[in-house]
Parts: sequence; C-alpha cells; structure tokens
Amino acid sequence: MEARTKQLVEAEREHFLSQLSQLIPNFDPSMLKPRISQSPKNPMSDKASCSGGDVRSLYFEDDTAKNGKHQEEKKNEGNQDEEKNEEKKDEENEEEKKDEENEEEKKDEEKKEEKQDKKEKEDEEKHDDQVIKVVDYSNMEAPSSLKSLCRYVETTLVPQDKTLNFTIDKEVFGLERDTFVLPEDITQFAGMEEIGATVVAVYMSMVGFIDPGTVSANSGTIADGSRLVAARLQKTDGEQIFMMPYNPGRHWILLIVRAKRKTVYFLDPLPGNRVVDEEGKNIVNSAIKIYNSHIARAGRKAVIWKTLSGTPKQPSSVECGYYVMRFMRDIIMDPSLEFEKKYAKGKQEAPYPQEAIDEVRNEWAEFVCLHME
Repeated sequence: MEARTKQLVEAEREHFLSQLSQLIPNFDPSMLKPRISQSPKNPMSDKASCSGGDVRSLYFEDDTAKNGKHQEEKKNEGNQDEEKNEEKKDEENEEEKKDEENEEEKKDEEKKEEKQDKKEKEDEEKHDDQVIKVVDYSNMEAPSSLKSLCRYVETTLVPQDKTLNFTIDKEVFGLERDTFVLPEDITQFAGMEEIGATVVAVYMSMVGFIDPGTVSANSGTIADGSRLVAARLQKTDGEQIFMMPYNPGRHWILLIVRAKRKTVYFLDPLPGNRVVDEEGKNIVNSAIKIYNSHIARAGRKAVIWKTLSGTPKQPSSVECGYYVMRFMRDIIMDPSLEFEKKYAKGKQEAPYPQEAIDEVRNEWAEFVCLHME
C-alpha cells in the first residue's frame, strides 16, 4: 500500500513537471527534483499523521487551548469585575464615612450653638442677678436714703423696666432740662463705681450752674460748647462763679469759671502734675471771648488758667465723679468763696474720708427719692 502511494505521488509529480515544461520556455524539470525531494514531509501523507486518533487529539488540543484562553479571559474579566465592585464598594464606604463625618460635624455645631445659647442665657440670668445683688445694701455701709433708693430699683424700676424722670429747673443750668436716671445710674452710684454726666447733673441741680452733659467730650463741637457756656454766662452779671464739671474721657475734673475776671480754676482729683485738656480749654476760652464781646468789655485778651493742686486726691481710679461733686459742695457751702486759698498747692492732698463722700451720695439719693412714684 505504501509503495503504491509513492508511485502515485511520483506519477503526479512527473505530470506536473511536464505541464510546467510546456508552459514555461527553457524550463528544466531537473532543477526542481532535488528541492521537491528535500521539501518537508506533508504530515497528511504520513500514515501516522492521518490516523483518526491523532487528528482528534490535535483538534482537542486546539479546543483545549482556546477554551483555556477563553476561561483565562473570562477569569480576568471576573477579576476586573471584582476589582470594580471593590472600588465601587470602597467609594460607597468613603461616601458613607464622609456622610457620617458631616453628620458628626453638624451635631457638634448644634451642640456648640446650644452651649452658646445656654451660656448667653446664663449670662443674662447672671446679669439680672447682678442687678439685684448690686441693690442689696442691707449689710453694707451706705446712707439710708441710698438703701431706700436701691430697694426701689429692685422692687419697681427693674421689674417694670422704668426710669426716674424729672425736670431740672431753668435757674440751674440757664434753661429747663428734662432728664432721667436709669436703674444702673443708681446701682453704680450706690456701689461707688464710675458715674456719668446724668448723676453729676442731678447733683448740680442742687449746687451748680453749667450742665456737664453739654460741654464734656463727645457732646458736640468746641464751637457748640462755647456758645452754650457763653449763653449761660450772659445771663449773669459776670461776678458769679460757674462750676463746670468736665469729662475729657473716663475722668471727671472741675473747672470754675469767673468770666468777668477772665480767670478759670482747674481742680483735678487725680494726684500728680495734671494739665487741662486742650478741648476743654478751647471751649472755655472761646466762651469767655464771646461773653466779653457781648458785654462790650475791653481788657486783657488772654484768659488766666490756675491749677489748684491742693485738692483731696482720689485713692483709686473710680472715685473722680464723687470727688468733683464733693468739690462743688465744699465751695458752695463756704460763704467766703475762698476756694483758691483752700486748695492752693501744698495744702490738703489726702483723700476724703468715706463719710465725706457718703454725705454727697446721701444728698443725691434724697433728691432722687423725691421723684419716686
């Protein structure tokens, strides 16, 4: 069988070469014989290669390879899907974590707001309590009139959110003035704290002449203050003394004006070499100039300023208003009006005894009590 096959192959080859010789001029069939004989064996001509079992094995191996590649690709796709799922899961977890953090921040913010609201409420309650505590002077040394006034603040003014309103007569400041005293004005006065222009003005309605609320710092321009002081001076004969409490900023001093003599006295309850505030000086100088122009009075042009450094000196930083009130009282109560000698340099520079300060506090409280409803 094998010999027969070879013969058939040889015959077929000879026939093929014969045809090439006819088609191609000068073709030599012997040129191809060695090459054909040396060509690789056709696996399909080999008996072993053509056996059914081997062919099936070849196809099976090819299918197995394809299936393996397909399974590998499928596996890779599965791995990619798993990776994507993991990434998606991580993103979801991250978002959940952010949401939780945002929720925690929101809760913390709400807690802070609640804490702040609670603190503000407590501060308000403390403030309310403080007002009531301030007016409780039953166990403290204070004039009886002040204690009565504090009880009135506690029982009436604060609960009803009221103030004490009254009118200062025209004779006091040269014009009628409506004023009011707040509960805190009273409690500050009772507690020997810093006091404002209203408190001083109320006391001046008993002893003084020039309204401190119209000439102190932040009360208007220098020109406005000068016109007000000049208008007040013009309503007198010029021999009268004018007391002018002045606050250049968180401190009270007393200026005593003698317009006809063009002399101003400067009294400061703070110790040391004090000087007059320039704004206050300009107000008074301009006022005296306007006054003299009004009465057509000639004379020296410059105003004389005298510092009376021998006044009692306040022991700390809050008593200045009380000392100015006491200065005014002492000057008014002295018929000789020799305050220049009394407060000359080198005289009394010791603090007032507390009894002297309480005396003006009591007078103030009694006057205010007259306006209680």
